[in-house]
Amino acid sequence: MKLLLVVPAMEDEKEKRLKGKAFRMPQISLGILASLTPEDVSVSYVDENLEDVNYECGADLVGITVMTATAPRAYKIAENFKKVGAKVIFGGIHPSILPQEALRYGDSVVIGEAEYVWREVIEDFKRKKLKPIYYGKRVDSKDIGSPKREIFKNKGYYFTSILQATRGCPYDCDFCSVSLFFGRSFRNREIKDIIKEIEELNHPLIGFLDDNLMGNKKFAKKLFYELIPLKIRWLGQASLTIADDLELLRLAKKSGCSGLFIGIESIRESGLKEVNKKYQKAKYLLEKIKRIQEEGILIEGSFIFGLDSDTPDIFDETLEFVFKSKMALASFSILTPYPGTRLQKRLMEENRIISYDWRLYDCGHAVFKPKNMTIERLQEGLDYCWHKFYSYKNIFKRVFSLGYRFPLLGIPLFILNLSYKRMLFETTNISSWFSQKNYGFLPEPT
Repeated sequence: MKLLLVVPAMEDEKEKRLKGKAFRMPQISLGILASLTPEDVSVSYVDENLEDVNYECGADLVGITVMTATAPRAYKIAENFKKVGAKVIFGGIHPSILPQEALRYGDSVVIGEAEYVWREVIEDFKRKKLKPIYYGKRVDSKDIGSPKREIFKNKGYYFTSILQATRGCPYDCDFCSVSLFFGRSFRNREIKDIIKEIEELNHPLIGFLDDNLMGNKKFAKKLFYELIPLKIRWLGQASLTIADDLELLRLAKKSGCSGLFIGIESIRESGLKEVNKKYQKAKYLLEKIKRIQEEGILIEGSFIFGLDSDTPDIFDETLEFVFKSKMALASFSILTPYPGTRLQKRLMEENRIISYDWRLYDCGHAVFKPKNMTIERLQEGLDYCWHKFYSYKNIFKRVFSLGYRFPLLGIPLFILNLSYKRMLFETTNISSWFSQKNYGFLPEPT
């Protein structure tokens, strides 16, 4: 039996994919499934962002991981494999929320986390009794495993030393799909297993894929203490609340933390309340960012536009805030009503969603009617922020300032900023929706 695991690309990105190669990372969930697959099954892996899918590879069963923005492409891949006689099973957040949609294109769907049902899937396929739907249960902390990394070799990834220490997020933002898939229950792997995996990676730079590595502060402190002897450097994602706990912050730095991706979302009090981040106060945002960076941890801040409280001046206000904060990197996105979220439900009830073409659900396109500006103004404002922040003038100014404070990071920061600029303007759809071809509309989800 031959099993092929597939990561679909975004639509119309295939010609540009290699230019964004440095920012691609392996799909660790598929690596975990590969590790759980019986040894008598031949497993291969393809990331369409890096290579073409070979429909004549002889795969008997094809597993495709699907995000909302990649769903249309995933469905085309599935149809092509079905034409050559392969069975197709979908997994991931999008088919977990809309399984009936996915079943129109494939043979089966795994809803939720797949670890506990994956062997059943394989055995059912062997017996030619594949079920339409498999309901995965949330995996116990002790059972969160490591990926079979051999499947990622020679795929062209520049950075593969990634792992997961936790699952879930204690927060419950209206726009976020994490709690729908992983739940608000926060699960921590055994620290000894995390340390063992890092030692096996044997790499000086580690990337934690957790949605909020410090969601459980007690666990995070224990983990960071154990990381200190390894003398590694690591990157991860956290909430700005790390700045409220000086012990945690300093332990993170001592353990090797070099940079954090932090979802700030909005610089306005009204915006923070709107995304259910009432625990965060706008007047303290700059102070907290400064505190983190003074400890030697660089920040990439993430901001969302299109909130009901946003007015056209939000773009200049956000840029002023970002430049004042002197953060190393920033990312900007448009509020996106992903399937199953409370945000989508509310916007549907208000009849404000203008497209269900999942290709546009990439945080770079306006797919709903904003409350206090036009759709065009929202799209233009997003593009303006990207171009302004990543102009050559501002890149040099930012890198010179940070390079002076962090001499060892000056050159890497410069390369990273330039790479970000190249990726953004050559491999993603951040330019105005209205200047692109008309994608059309998919049916409203049921």
